[in-house]
Amino acid sequence: MKVELTVNGKQITADVEDRMLLAGFLRDVADLTATNIGCETTSCGACTVLLDGESVKSCTVLAAQADGRSVTTLEGLAGPDGEMHPVQKAFHEEHGLQCGYCTPGMVMAIASLLKENPSPTEADIRAGLEGNLCRCTGYHNIVRAALAAASEGAK
Repeated sequence: MKVELTVNGKQITADVEDRMLLAGFLRDVADLTATNIGCETTSCGACTVLLDGESVKSCTVLAAQADGRSVTTLEGLAGPDGEMHPVQKAFHEEHGLQCGYCTPGMVMAIASLLKENPSPTEADIRAGLEGNLCRCTGYHNIVRAALAAASEGAK
C-alpha cells in the first residue's frame, strides 16, 4: 500500500505492507531512530510521537492510518536552527533521564501535555505520564523537567 506522510515537516511517500506500524515506518522507512519500540502493547510509551499534534503511541497505529497526516518525532521537536525545544532543554538541565530509552516518548508526551495544559501541577504531570514507563529514574527529575518547561512557556 502506498502511504504519504509529513514527518517533521518533510513529505515521505513509500510503499509499505498494510500491517506496518507507524513506529516501524518511522524507524525503517523514515530512518528516524529516536522513536523507540519497547513493548508493542501500548504499555511503555517509548514510541510516543505527535500525530497531527496529538500524542499517540506509534506501536499501535498503522502507517496506513497515518496516511495524509503529519507526524512529529523527537528529531523534529527542536527549532529549525537546532535549538532544543524547552522540554528537551529542561530534561537536560533537570537530569530527567538515566538510560535514555524512555526519554523520547516522555519528552513527546510532556510536549503534548503542555500544549493542552500550559500550567500543570505536579499531580497533572504525573497523571499525564501514566502511559509512559521509566524503569530508571523514579520520575522525580522527569516531573521536575516538565515543571521547568512549563515555567519557560513550552507549548
